Order: sequence, then C-alpha cells, then structure tokens
Amino acid sequence: MKLLETIRFENGKFENLNFHQKRMNESRLTLFGYTDEINLNALLQASTSLLQASTLEETSRSSGFAIRVEGDSDLQSENNRIKNPSSPNFQIANLKEHERLGLFKCRVIYSIQIEIIEFIPYNIPSIKSLKIVVDNQIEYSHKYLNRAQLHKLYEQKDDCDDILIAINGLITDTYFANILFYNGKEWVTPAKPLLKGTQRAKLLQEEKIKTADIRLEDLKYFEKARMINAMIRFEDGANINIDRIII
Repeated sequence: MKLLETIRFENGKFENLNFHQKRMNESRLTLFGYTDEINLNALLQASTSLLQASTLEETSRSSGFAIRVEGDSDLQSENNRIKNPSSPNFQIANLKEHERLGLFKCRVIYSIQIEIIEFIPYNIPSIKSLKIVVDNQIEYSHKYLNRAQLHKLYEQKDDCDDILIAINGLITDTYFANILFYNGKEWVTPAKPLLKGTQRAKLLQEEKIKTADIRLEDLKYFEKARMINAMIRFEDGANINIDRIII
C-alpha cells in the first residue's frame, strides 16, 4: 500500500509542511503501526540544497523533477542522515535557482518510508461546474496513491468539470479537493469529508471556516462554493456558482 502527500512548492518555499508532516506520520501509525516519525520538514528542506543522490531522474523544466529513494529501508538511518546533512548516502534534488521559480506540485510517495519525491509544474485548473455523484461505500480516509474508486466516480461527471461526492445524503469532497460553501455570512465545510485536507486543517485552525453536516437539500441555502486543497489556497478564490452544481 502506497500513500501520497501533495505539497505546494512556490518560488522555492514549501507550504503547510507541519500539516503534511502530521498527516503522514498519523497514516504510518494507523496503517503500518510505526510509531517513529519521518522528519518530512527536514527532508524536503534538504531537497533544495543537497547535491549528492542515490538516484536522480531529472527532466526538462516543463515536465518536472523526480527523486527515487532506493536501497535502504531503515527509517531511523534516514532520520540520522538528515541530522548529518553532509552524508552522501541519501540524496535529494537540488533545483537550480531559475528552476525554483513558479508553482510546483511536490508529490511525496511513501509507505513505511519515503520512496519518491517529485516536483511537477502546476497550474490551478478552472473548475466551474460539479456533478453530484452518490457512493455510500467509498472510503478514502487516508491519501492513498491508488485512486481507482475515485476515478470510477469521476467518470460519471458527464459535461461537468468535476464531481461532488455524496455519502448517505451528505456532501463530502470533489474528486481532488475539499469544498467550502458560503451562506452570505461565513464559509462552511462538510464535517465529514472523504479526506481531511491540509488546507482545510489550516483554515479550521485559523477559524476562517466552520464545519457542519451539509445535505444535498441544503445547497439552496448557499450563495457559492469554493474548492481548496494543498495546491489551491482559500485566497485563490476557486469559486463555483451554486446553480452550477448539478444533481
């Protein structure tokens, strides 16, 4: 079983690393029983400054960069290498200064240990319509790399740009994002999302949004919706008119 963290990397800076760190180690504990922690913050910060690597696959700026971590499954030794940054045994990418400019999706693929780190140029998609799809059995409480269940639902989007998934009558998430709804006074997000996203966690901690059970019949009480995820921030304003949510 492989999992994924998707992290916003813009102009040489990672965003919300503490929230990604927390979710990664909680997933490793719940799914694999590992109580030790990968220091994601230290690894990714090192990834923009260290040069020596075990395996580095580098392509053009247009397609991104990938680091494949191989050969050592001992998590403690990985943490020890980070405590000793001069160690050549664990490599991470060095992006040249001009390659750090702009917005990248940093994908960290892991299970018991981190396996691949990718930097992929990213543009925020334009999503203007959502199709409601119902699946009362789907489970995606951890950010699994395998999204086959979600993809099957996505194929039901018809002419809409994305889907909005309902479970037992309750609104949850879109195919790739948490959702917020504005009632004219405040922003509300589903209390029971498919996945508790890092951007969602940040906004809840900052008390910028509230949680509530939102049923399909409640949509008429809202003025607009907004999509958020690790790459799409609240301030990016990825709004969708309520009448463009198709039941």
